[in-house]
Amino acid sequence: MTSEKVSKINLIVSYPPYTRSPDNINKIMHTVVLALLPAIIASVYFFGWRALYLVLLSSASCIFFEGMINAIRKKPVTCFDGSALITGILLAFNLPSNLPYWMVIAGAFFAIVITKELFGGLGYNVFNPALAARVFLLISFPTEMTSWPVPFSADMVTAATPLGLLATQGAGAVEGIGIWQAFVGNIGGCIGETSGLALIIGAILLLARKCITLAIPASFILTAFTFTGIFHIINPAKYSSPDFHVVTGGLILGAFFMATDMVTSPLSKKNQVIFGMGCGLLTGIIRLFGGYPEGVSFAILIMNAFVPLLDKWDLNGRHRRTEEAK
Repeated sequence: MTSEKVSKINLIVSYPPYTRSPDNINKIMHTVVLALLPAIIASVYFFGWRALYLVLLSSASCIFFEGMINAIRKKPVTCFDGSALITGILLAFNLPSNLPYWMVIAGAFFAIVITKELFGGLGYNVFNPALAARVFLLISFPTEMTSWPVPFSADMVTAATPLGLLATQGAGAVEGIGIWQAFVGNIGGCIGETSGLALIIGAILLLARKCITLAIPASFILTAFTFTGIFHIINPAKYSSPDFHVVTGGLILGAFFMATDMVTSPLSKKNQVIFGMGCGLLTGIIRLFGGYPEGVSFAILIMNAFVPLLDKWDLNGRHRRTEEAK
């Protein structure tokens, strides 16, 4: 090849994945927002209009903070691509409906500025912004973040969540809570995690539009189900049934909408299964033996930290197989 021909070649180096899809960021993000609508409606039904106010405030705050960072860094405006909106909705989903509004704004600031933009923006953050903000708020304001309004309570009467009762009083304390009641969402908890039914409806849309696959959600839920089921068989008086663990807390929300985040989850199907299994195992360990009754947020964030290693391991394996083939 002559030097003249070489000079005409434009070498483009980019980060993986290298495949292209007809769906752009806006289209995918707006599909996710549509998938979250059933859970938003359910949150308003069970916890009143204040749940909607939290969703709107959290979403607006995330969009504002991302726009502010865009202006400060003099970068193209990305605050309206849908990613900040989804972060805001998911953050609100992880909050109790009686949380003070200023704490919601503080959480949005942490999610966008600290967890996302300081790492370089969309595509560069290591941890899920909404979950990182929830943990930040939980550590900073533990009393407010563990005060759970009872569904249909106009005066914000609070009570322990089913997982809280299970952790402090054992399986006997939650015998009166039916699986269908918990699955529908008529229990205390964060506004967006209680109704597994509404979340499943949204997840079906994501699966139908191929925004996510079942690799992570299935491995996540099945591992948590199996782990908690083993201990339920060993001591049913202390450990509740595995189906109870699936329909309570944030397992369904985390499995379908948080762990599947394209930026903070592995690229290959094999590593996605490993990632999901790790999330499920850690969730079970924290729920059964940890000091905090819920483990989904911590489990996903811990596994987020392993994603670069999993992707590098997979990439090195492909290079090794290529060399062996030669």
